[in-house]
Amino acid sequence: MISKKLPHKEAQVLKTLGHPIRLHIVEVLLDGERCVNDIRELFQVTQPNISQHLNLLKFSGIVDYRQDKNLRCYFLKNPKKTKKIIEAIKALELSEQ
Repeated sequence: MISKKLPHKEAQVLKTLGHPIRLHIVEVLLDGERCVNDIRELFQVTQPNISQHLNLLKFSGIVDYRQDKNLRCYFLKNPKKTKKIIEAIKALELSEQ
């Protein structure tokens, strides 16, 4: 039986992970919590740009953070499920054209 409910939340997660920087941030967070500056050092973009990506990941329910004085450290809300999603994306092995 096909559900009549549209998969809005699932589509939002896939849309969020559709950006290379956000996808890479999630892959980095699979190894554990990282603070914003640690994440920013991995990319050649500004700290505000990384913060925008992290906010989208948080809005989609993929990550959350804890505040440690002036540091905001992000972690995956559900690392096991997120790892399965990343593995499924990589398993697609879409051919480059």
